Amino acid sequence: MAFDAFFLSFVLEEIRESCLGGRVEKIHQPSRDAVILHLRCTNGREKLLFSPNPAAPRLHLTAASPENPAEPPMFCMLLRKHLLGARLSEIAQPPMERCAQFTFDCTDEMGYPTRKRLVAELMGRTCNLYLLDADGRIIDCLRRIGLGESSRPALPGLYYQAPESMKKENPAHLGGQDYVRLLAQPGADVLAQRLMDNLGGLSPLICREAALYACGDVDGRITGRDLEATGEKLAEFFQSALRSPAPWYCPGAGNIPKQFAFVPLREYGEYRRADGFSQLLDSFYTLRDRRDAMAQKSQAVRKTVQNGIARLRRKMAAQEKELEATYDRERLRQLGDIVTANLHAIRKGDAKLLAEDFYDEDMKTIEIPLSPILSPQQNAAKFYKDYTRMKNAQRELTHQLELAETELNYLQSVLEELSRAETEQEMEEIREELQQGGYLRMDNVRKKPRQKKLPPLAFTSTQGYPIYVGRNNQQNEELTHRLARKNDLWLHAQKVHGSHVIVVCGNTTPPDDTITQAAQLAAYYSQARQGQNVPVDVTAAGQVKKMGGGKPGMVIYHTYRTVYVDPKSEIG
Repeated sequence: MAFDAFFLSFVLEEIRESCLGGRVEKIHQPSRDAVILHLRCTNGREKLLFSPNPAAPRLHLTAASPENPAEPPMFCMLLRKHLLGARLSEIAQPPMERCAQFTFDCTDEMGYPTRKRLVAELMGRTCNLYLLDADGRIIDCLRRIGLGESSRPALPGLYYQAPESMKKENPAHLGGQDYVRLLAQPGADVLAQRLMDNLGGLSPLICREAALYACGDVDGRITGRDLEATGEKLAEFFQSALRSPAPWYCPGAGNIPKQFAFVPLREYGEYRRADGFSQLLDSFYTLRDRRDAMAQKSQAVRKTVQNGIARLRRKMAAQEKELEATYDRERLRQLGDIVTANLHAIRKGDAKLLAEDFYDEDMKTIEIPLSPILSPQQNAAKFYKDYTRMKNAQRELTHQLELAETELNYLQSVLEELSRAETEQEMEEIREELQQGGYLRMDNVRKKPRQKKLPPLAFTSTQGYPIYVGRNNQQNEELTHRLARKNDLWLHAQKVHGSHVIVVCGNTTPPDDTITQAAQLAAYYSQARQGQNVPVDVTAAGQVKKMGGGKPGMVIYHTYRTVYVDPKSEIG
């Protein structure tokens, strides 16, 4: 990602256009590292998000409405005390720094007009959010830093110390000859690294894009190149990028941004333009934060399922070893025949029998171990008994392995469901499914009010056909065996775990475009969502039968056709 100082400056310009002069109506702190200011502005209401999270620092307008804690944190209460009703009068940024200062016109405890500043520092490990008074003293900050912990302590009552100014050159102020000089001086041979070492406010991604533009390779080297031409190219790149910036992103699965910058991302091949800098950040981080939150909430359930899978695999490995031992049982019957044929030569107490093997072409003499405490007839019977036991064991082990394979497939499908769950209610339905299957203990706490079950995901094809996608195994079961009619189309990604997809036909034959769109959804809502040209099976819902003794959502079908599509999360 390229949330560098220049990207921040373009975000701040958007905020100035929307929010300058706006008044603070509400302040929330949904998490330890996120503060949202609700502003009433000239053109409507805006939500301004400050997130000085060291792992992903950012600042932008947001449309998200995260859930707030029942009790607001102390820092949130302090901000409400000082900033509610204040007017945003100024937004500033130190040159080439990921730092922003928001000045608010407000009143003090006595009702006199005063100014207070909210300073957001978004520089990695030192990320912080400060509330300053008119004299520049710290009223409080999100992360307090003691006097002996840093050269820049952050405690209430101390004067705020701005970050040390950048000792690098500003690419916005350089021309072609300046870049020639920069390239001619000693330094790293790789052009992108030379730019990172000498220019301020830029991320490694932007430096690689500049190298790609200037010399055709993100890893291009300076040695032996025409410095004049390269310098002019660099000047052209940065002048264009900084004078006419735009929010660009590289789409990932489901068109979710996986990389972003203020220049076209030629390094990644495919890139698209977003509607705005804040909108791009909001879509990128909101979706990522939602996934991370759900991953954290599902961790205990996921661990239970993974332990179940590991236990099943160990059990299956032991059973397969036992099964392999049963394949030699025919020899036990043969040895029983040889002992029976030589009963006259055996006396009770013998520990072995030397006899000709009439099952061998050469009639070799073999040594057969006997039990001294058994009679000759009992020794022969023991070989037949062991043969029968092995035969029964093979049948039972084969059955047990089939059951274990079915259970393993089911648990793997639950893991796939957990990876797709996006809401707490979806998680709760998966948890209930596992409780009903005996994999999780039932909650001992007082029973919660039963929530209305989530419906399947619903789409409409471009030709107007309703398409439904199951969110989990229980929904797959309901969708396929209860809601779908026999002549509706049923789709599923081939040989991988995923959702059941139903196209409601209504006694008509859906066109190929509708089938393709439904297949794209089936591919996306499966384990193959990251792939391309994914095979998806298509058949009539009436051809799909519930697997005998199978877990929820497990089916069999024999008559089908296969289409190959690229996964898509939406139609269109």
